[in-house]
Amino acid sequence: MVDRLANSEANSKRIALVESCFGAAGQPLAIPGRVLIGEGVLTKLCRKKPKARQFFLFNDILVYGNIVIQKKKYNKQHIIPLENVTIDTVPDEGELRNGWLIKTPTKSFAVYAATATEKSEWMNHIGKCVRELLQKSGKSPTGEHAAVWVPDSEATVCMRCHKVKFTPVSRRHHCRKCGFVVCGPCSEKKFLLPSQSSKPVRVCGHCYSLLMSGSLGPRSDSITLGPNFNNNTLSDDEDDDDSSD
Repeated sequence: MVDRLANSEANSKRIALVESCFGAAGQPLAIPGRVLIGEGVLTKLCRKKPKARQFFLFNDILVYGNIVIQKKKYNKQHIIPLENVTIDTVPDEGELRNGWLIKTPTKSFAVYAATATEKSEWMNHIGKCVRELLQKSGKSPTGEHAAVWVPDSEATVCMRCHKVKFTPVSRRHHCRKCGFVVCGPCSEKKFLLPSQSSKPVRVCGHCYSLLMSGSLGPRSDSITLGPNFNNNTLSDDEDDDDSSD
């Protein structure tokens, strides 16, 4: 079916409509062989709180963005190559139900569908697209993934020292290796994780020690943060969806 739709006029129009919804700030999406499989609104578990995001599944990429006007305008476009994606189901917990993890070497996060049926359809279609891409390319599934960040609301105290309570002055930070919410003193190190950034990123002391010993992968360049680091990097732990995530 995908091959049949690849060069169809209907598929071209659907992709053009998605491009127009993102406007000039979005990247072009129409390339030979690309097919829009489906679309819908999913709840993305962001740093501050769950937020509705518009998702578009193509046969080779997953695209999502913030909803400005439903079905008319979106911004903050994100494009994820599907050959780098691994998905895992998430158990239902409280009000968060019908969820799964979208894991990539660069960024990993949880999303939730409105119904169990919708979750099943999304996971089945994403899984099928990933398998077909890997089969065509002959590549192996991605072995390493970025940590899924623990939401701020799940940590009132540092998840490493269990002593520092978070306040407007004592800010929350996220370790880029394990995803834990940690205090400033427990995350005074930076380590180069090439799959996530070209520059060293914040890691907790526990992960830093393991990274330096090689237990969590090859050694790399690292730095110790200065005493004013926490005050000078207010965007350090902001999710890239928007400044409040």
